[in-house]
Amino acid sequence: MSRRSNAGGANAKADPVYCNRLVNVLVNHALKHGKKSLAYGIPYNAMRDVERETKNNPLSIPRQAIRRVTPDATVKARRLSGSTYQVPTEMGSARGKAPAIRRSSWASRKRPGRNMAPKPSLELMDAARDGGNAIRRKEETHRMAEANRASANSRLYK
Repeated sequence: MSRRSNAGGANAKADPVYCNRLVNVLVNHALKHGKKSLAYGIPYNAMRDVERETKNNPLSIPRQAIRRVTPDATVKARRLSGSTYQVPTEMGSARGKAPAIRRSSWASRKRPGRNMAPKPSLELMDAARDGGNAIRRKEETHRMAEANRASANSRLYK
C-alpha cells in the first residue's frame, strides 16, 4: 500500500473586487518584482475599459478570450534512437488554460506602446473576436501539431 498522498491542486483564490478566480490569475501574471498593488491595477483597468467599450459584463470578454486562446493540441519532444521528434498530443480544456493565460499576457506585453494599462484590454477584446497575437500563436501550435501528425501514429513514441 502506498503511503504517498495525492498532490493537492493549487486552488486560485478569488480577487476582492470581481470575486473571480480568472481575474486573480490575470493579476498574478501581471505581477512584476513583487508589486502586487500595482499588479491589481492592470487587470482592473482592463476590465473597466472592456466594460466601457462593449457595454456589457466585463467578465464575459476575458472568459471568452481565454476559451478561444486555449489550445486543443500541442507538441512534445520525444527522443528515439538519437533523434528528437515533435509528437502532437491532445490537450484538454483544463490543462490548456494555463498556456492560454500565459499567451494572452505575453501578447499584451508585446503590443506596441509604452503604457501597460490599455494593452490587456485590447488583447482580450481581440482574442474574443478571434484575432490578436495570442490567437495567432495558438494557430501556429496547431499547424505544428498537424505537420507532425505522422509521428503520432507510431506506437514507438507513446
